[in-house]
Amino acid sequence: MFHDLIRWWFEIVHDWRYLGVFLLMAAESSIIPVPSEVVMPPAAYWAAQGKMSFWGVVLAGTFGSWFGSAVSYWVSLWIGRPLVMRYGKYLLMPPKKIELAEGWAQRNGLKGVFFARLLPVVRHLISIPAGILRMKFVPFSIVTTLGAGIWCYILAWWGKEVLGDRPDLLDHPDAMVSVMREKMIWFIGAIVVLAILFMVATRKRKEPGQATDSAS
Repeated sequence: MFHDLIRWWFEIVHDWRYLGVFLLMAAESSIIPVPSEVVMPPAAYWAAQGKMSFWGVVLAGTFGSWFGSAVSYWVSLWIGRPLVMRYGKYLLMPPKKIELAEGWAQRNGLKGVFFARLLPVVRHLISIPAGILRMKFVPFSIVTTLGAGIWCYILAWWGKEVLGDRPDLLDHPDAMVSVMREKMIWFIGAIVVLAILFMVATRKRKEPGQATDSAS
């Protein structure tokens, strides 16, 4: 079943090509739960097979991520926080998740938006508090594009280097499951380490300010 599901995703990306990458990554950066991990690696796999261009895949994913984020930003800015908090639960955005992303954006500003594009949970929600907090759209777009570009490149590189040289994976379930499980552990581990380092850095940066406030 796991192999069939992965193969289905590979076939979707193959059939839709760049437009599919754009639309799926736009959805992933909005409120629709489409994991980027099942979009970019398959697209890069097909690029390795000569079906698409590697950099075309990265650009389509990056632009799609920006577009989905921009839509979430403007919708959140227009309708405001009360409506987002009240009705977000019907769109898979419960108040706790929104508050998590909102707190992240308030504490870290544009840097938080950039790093959020590299982290799970907050990456597809960060545009909502950015709109609610009325961050300037151009700087928001720049950091979103940079963060999304890095993330799309990492996923595409992983798909090309790990899966691209194994054109037989779609026909051999055991081989695909084995490769995905073995390589994904290291990939997830790297993301966890990045998240921990960022949280430690922001906490250390915050402590001197707190000490100054308490002294005054």
